[in-house]
Amino acid sequence: MAAVVSISRPGIAPLEAPRLAHYLAVGLIAGAIIALQIAVMRVFAVGSWSHFGSLVVSLAMLGFSLSSVVIFAGKDWFDRHWQGAATVALLLIGPLAVGANLAAQTVPFNAIFLVSDPQQKWRLLANFLLYLLPFLAGAFFLGIVFLKSRTAFGRVYFADLTGSGLAGLVVLASLYLFAPETIIVVPLLLWAAGSLMWFAAFGAWKSVVAGAVVAALSIAGYLMLPGLTGIPDIAVSQYKGVAYARNFPDGKRIYRSVSPFGDLQVYASSYMHFAPGLSDNAAFGMPEVPANTYVGMYRDGDGPEGIMRNLAPAEQVYFRYLPMHYPYVVKQKPKTLVVQFGGGISTQAALNAGSTSVTVAESNPMTLRAFRDSVLRDVTGNILAEPRIKVIDYDGRLFLANTAERYDVIDLSLADSVGLSNPGGFAISEKYAYTREAMLSYMHALADGGVLSITLWNKEEPPKSVLKLYSTVAEAAKTFDRQDAANDIFAVSSYLSTTTVLFKRGGFTETEIKTLRDYTKSMSWEEVYYPGIVYDGSGAQKVLDDYRASIFGSGQDATLTQPADASAPANPDCDPTAPADPTLDACADAGADAGPQVLPATALQRMTWHALLTGGWEKLANDYVFDARALSNDQPYFAAYVKVADLPRTLDRLDLFQDDWGYLLIWATLGIACITAASLVLLPVIFGWRVVFSRSRGKLGTILYFACLGLGYIMVEVGLISRFTVALANPTVSASVLISSMLVFSGLGSLFAERIFDRARTLLPVVLLAICALLLVYGFYLSPVLDRIGAYPYAVRLLLCFLLVSPPAFLMGMPMATAMTWLARLGKEHLFVWAWGINGCFSVIGSAAVPIVATSFGLSAVLQWAAMAYVVAIPAFFAVLLPSKAPALRVVPA
Repeated sequence: MAAVVSISRPGIAPLEAPRLAHYLAVGLIAGAIIALQIAVMRVFAVGSWSHFGSLVVSLAMLGFSLSSVVIFAGKDWFDRHWQGAATVALLLIGPLAVGANLAAQTVPFNAIFLVSDPQQKWRLLANFLLYLLPFLAGAFFLGIVFLKSRTAFGRVYFADLTGSGLAGLVVLASLYLFAPETIIVVPLLLWAAGSLMWFAAFGAWKSVVAGAVVAALSIAGYLMLPGLTGIPDIAVSQYKGVAYARNFPDGKRIYRSVSPFGDLQVYASSYMHFAPGLSDNAAFGMPEVPANTYVGMYRDGDGPEGIMRNLAPAEQVYFRYLPMHYPYVVKQKPKTLVVQFGGGISTQAALNAGSTSVTVAESNPMTLRAFRDSVLRDVTGNILAEPRIKVIDYDGRLFLANTAERYDVIDLSLADSVGLSNPGGFAISEKYAYTREAMLSYMHALADGGVLSITLWNKEEPPKSVLKLYSTVAEAAKTFDRQDAANDIFAVSSYLSTTTVLFKRGGFTETEIKTLRDYTKSMSWEEVYYPGIVYDGSGAQKVLDDYRASIFGSGQDATLTQPADASAPANPDCDPTAPADPTLDACADAGADAGPQVLPATALQRMTWHALLTGGWEKLANDYVFDARALSNDQPYFAAYVKVADLPRTLDRLDLFQDDWGYLLIWATLGIACITAASLVLLPVIFGWRVVFSRSRGKLGTILYFACLGLGYIMVEVGLISRFTVALANPTVSASVLISSMLVFSGLGSLFAERIFDRARTLLPVVLLAICALLLVYGFYLSPVLDRIGAYPYAVRLLLCFLLVSPPAFLMGMPMATAMTWLARLGKEHLFVWAWGINGCFSVIGSAAVPIVATSFGLSAVLQWAAMAYVVAIPAFFAVLLPSKAPALRVVPA
């Protein structure tokens, strides 16, 4: 057994063997940094949109990268003045967090104008630079600690990871206690505790007092300064749904609850109208449209989801003018299941239609709690207490996949689709309720002759999300009923409103088709598919070409805004002044003999169904200007509509992609991350080549090794957050549990790695191969496991998900600790500093790459790419073990 020591110069002694207080302090400070990440993500989610908050992870890793470059450049200075530098960095974390958050509220940005208004880009940049400051201070503190305790790196790294992981659980619990406008108190408290413990560990009692004063002032300033200065706690974008509700003259918040499931608020106003897909004929067919029908429910400011008041019997004909009524046109007194309760409209429609029983599923416990509150009980007539209702308190998709019950009607109306109608673009978020696998679960849960009804927003021109829905339903239907899927579907749409797709197990009869068609005409909605529809595809290619020309051509084609034939005569037998039947409009057949007047969007939807059910879909999908691939559990996204090959063509016409900037922003982030990473990697090489790198062997291999670790780890972490949303039904909870589990078990792995340091040459490659194998297995088999877990009580789901990630996470904690320890043993001190910077740089790249890989290739591909990174790290690790060229190294017996 041998150990390598440096005798080139005495240098400054590293941080003495850390005591328990040092480890606890490091854990608390690292935990404060993770808690600050989650808190700032919540601020972005409530103030603007959640996908900006996800970039905070990149900001934190960028802080580590920048700090490593500075420490690398001034290593000798930091060696001499490490205590003073660490003290200053530590004391600055809290004040910078408070100041950055307050200043950021003075430069709000309107995401809807991010493409068209250059000023908004600078405002967004200002927000990110401000929030970078506290992470940079924290990174400097931890970087200096790592530098001075490099001989005990494995244990300090254990404290860092474990403290970060446990802090994630603390923040998760604190979300029940603190509203978004006060959530930054949590990281401030962790920082204060860690600072005081750090100073006390050195017996620096004056610093303890100073730290206590700075902490008290920081926390008081965070809580009091907004009120004193008039700066809002959180500057909410005027384009968030809740901002409109607050601006109504009589707008009033009647309910609020905060939790890890979001900031749920309910507003009432006489100006509030929410009638998803309501037929225009309601104004003619009803004596009077009910007044003050809705209150609005908002989650993190997004919405509204309409909550309908309890209608009087004379007003209940209103439900017949909503698309949710479709399945009840052909199903009498059904046994019904509502996949997502939401605001309760579908449930009320089911009760009104005479359902003998209504099973409602709702994965957000705060929604059920709100409806059981006295305020909303009065609004809804205590709908959840209705004897015919049975409540399932988890995801309806998972319930149907694991139940033997069969239903006459399964309703999926606007479930989890508020985001599809938000202004300012679509977030890259998972919509598991609409995947091919989910559709199959719904179809299998239907009784013989049962009907699945799906209603989705149809507010895009050119159409995007509706085509994804159609292709998903069609694929599921052809899998479920290979011989007769074309007879199982009926689809309608309302231009720039909603679309509804019906699937009937066993197929629609001629009588049912006629009944549905008559109802459709009475509502003045557009038929886009029914069994036996006559399809004329003579103008199909022109519609596709015109849509492409409207986006990538020189101007908009006129046929995209005008019907195919606008001059058809009216039906002389129709008297528009005659009273309308509440369900069948007297003028339903007006103009029926005059020839079709079809908008291009309707023509496109009809040709889509024809191609999906009779052949030719692959060609149509390739020719259409946007991506219309089906959703699956592996690619559950109503997003990424711009095809990758078309991305360069968007640069001179970004104003045409206002509704897809969330996806384009991810590409921009990846480009910026790559440029930043390249700069941070090259700067130390350029300025330190003669002093450092010319005497260090294995430079390129070391770069590659730590790049692979950074890329692989963050891709696993971010990719699994998306996966675990299947079981945990909420991205915030999923992120907190997944990050906590990853960090805690990785910390344990780094501690265990001490046992393999001396045999690392033979054992670490085995560990890296095992990580690769586990990631591949998880990529292929994790989805059905999470589906199973999702049916358990929520506390059990939390525990199982926390433990499920432990095998790969434990092993993933070993490679970093092992390599860093060997760099310290070999006296490669500059490379030691540089290594965690490289790791941070490629973590930034990896976090930006995950949504791109997931939307383009699938979530399983994310884990496969991460597995490849760990395989590439195997040969690169041997470069880390190469001794330095400096002659001042000798081997002495241990």
